[in-house]
Amino acid sequence: MDLQDKKSSWYDQKLKGLGSSGRELLENYGNIPAAEVEDHVYKIRDEAWDVFPYPCIGEFRFLDLALSLSPDYPAVLQRLKSGKENFLDLGCCFGQELRKLVHDGAVQENLHGCDLRAEFFEIGYRLFLDQDTLKSKFIEADIFDANSALSGLNGTIDIIYAGSFLHLFDYDGQIEVCKRMVKLLREKKDSLILGRQVGNTVAGEFVQKTNEGGIMFRHSGESFKKMWDEVGEETGTKWRVDYDFALLEGLSKEGDDVEPTLGMLRFSVFRE
Repeated sequence: MDLQDKKSSWYDQKLKGLGSSGRELLENYGNIPAAEVEDHVYKIRDEAWDVFPYPCIGEFRFLDLALSLSPDYPAVLQRLKSGKENFLDLGCCFGQELRKLVHDGAVQENLHGCDLRAEFFEIGYRLFLDQDTLKSKFIEADIFDANSALSGLNGTIDIIYAGSFLHLFDYDGQIEVCKRMVKLLREKKDSLILGRQVGNTVAGEFVQKTNEGGIMFRHSGESFKKMWDEVGEETGTKWRVDYDFALLEGLSKEGDDVEPTLGMLRFSVFRE
């Protein structure tokens, strides 16, 4: 199947409901008239789909603003309002989480976004109409390339957001990404990695639908904690993992089969 086929199960023909936080950000940060918001979102979504058909794009989930739903978001925001801490969104897509932080009062010069596809940065500027005003920085880089531009941030980041990112890789790939994140963070207590991703109550490898032949590892909460124990051993660091897990059963689309063990894993990993 052509992954960019708009008959794909993860390409929603209709925007079934734009959440209040996404709409508020587009109207009050992006200054998009309320009556034009949905047409604007459709247009931008289709531009992004032509770049790469991620499910989060096809299903409009880029406007969930999931970072702000984390129980640690108030503390994260206070830290980023101080002007003393730096933030990195790994796999930032359009940079929507950065815009939410800026809108909520974070010091925007200290916010960084990184993605494999720089086309998404330009689409983000078109989505939020802030090309001339946003002072945050975007970096095109492959997380597995130790010599990429991302290496310039080594040891300078206080908080990393990895939303719908780690689950793109197999287990060994996730270990490598976690070690890379450790290198990006400052060597201090409470350096933080938080995010969410698809998980499974029975941890294991699954076929990645958006990458033909690719394998993704879906964690349970316990397997995720054990992975961070392994990362700690390999990097000489210690981490505390907080998480919650919500089953997705009953949230499937009509005609889709969702295994009863599938869920969403939300996590916060603190350096000790």
